[in-house]
Amino acid sequence: MHFTLGQIASFVKGEIVGNDKHHIIGVSQIQDAKVGTITFLSNPLYNKYLHKTKADAIFVTKSSLLKKGQMGIVVQNPQLAIAKTLELFYPTKKQKPSIHKTAVISKDAKIGNNVSIGPMVCIESGVVVGNGCLIGANTVIGKNSSLGKKSVLHTNISIYNDVIIGSNVIIHSGTVIGVDGFGYVTIDNIHEKIPQTGNVIIGDNVEIGSNCSIDRATIGSTIIGDMTKIDNLVHIAHNVKIGRGCLLTAGFAIAGSSEIGDYCTFAGQVGVAPHLKIGNNSIVASKSGVTKSLKGGKVYAGFPARNIKEHNKRQAMINQLGKLKDKIDSLI
Repeated sequence: MHFTLGQIASFVKGEIVGNDKHHIIGVSQIQDAKVGTITFLSNPLYNKYLHKTKADAIFVTKSSLLKKGQMGIVVQNPQLAIAKTLELFYPTKKQKPSIHKTAVISKDAKIGNNVSIGPMVCIESGVVVGNGCLIGANTVIGKNSSLGKKSVLHTNISIYNDVIIGSNVIIHSGTVIGVDGFGYVTIDNIHEKIPQTGNVIIGDNVEIGSNCSIDRATIGSTIIGDMTKIDNLVHIAHNVKIGRGCLLTAGFAIAGSSEIGDYCTFAGQVGVAPHLKIGNNSIVASKSGVTKSLKGGKVYAGFPARNIKEHNKRQAMINQLGKLKDKIDSLI
């Protein structure tokens, strides 16, 4: 498969620098690009590869970045452009709808049109599966759960009872949704389990990575808002509410009954304590610990998490302690 530079530019709505009829045979990384491919420059850290790359063309934000004679396509966002170009070269293969003979489907489950169900899938009583869904091998969908249109559940996923999943949702292998929350009352050194009677509601256009765990609510619902993207190895506890368009990266964990606003970003291994509220458009740096509620629209870092400018100032002061000690020692 190949496309001309002109075809690619038209697809991404970019401006060509060079021969629009030049053929591109694939996509590659700028640091180890192959002849005949197109690459992109998005992160300034990779500027050093710009004039060394073997790629035939480069997505850039301005033509002046290209050396004389180097071909490229000028776009506003090179990373978005390369994503769209990958769609050109690696289109999603349409799978012919089918239900494997080993699948176990309850008689009262409602299965929509053009649904694919893989080997050893178990769909329990009262389940509703929307049109165009794909359910991978060994996946289990518990009683009275529902799956919206065109959602994809990959292999070995466990959906407990009463879970509501929206449309165009992608869930990757090993994830468990609707497991009991961690709720106990301790009396005389005996941990009495609190019944977890609520459910989980997942909005539309959500993607959930592999080996994640999302707990059902004790009472009410654990909620994941539309367009939120969840990385691998994320834990979301009971009664948590996450807004629209959030980005939760690997190792993120949030304790029970905390609420996250819309369009928040949490870097890797961030932890959030229970019963807190995080405002809209918050960003929390990696390995931070959120121990109190945070206002929206700010960047936070550290343990406990605080405004990143204050965090950096404190870190700088700590780094100066060694030098201060040496000065004091020299005076003794």
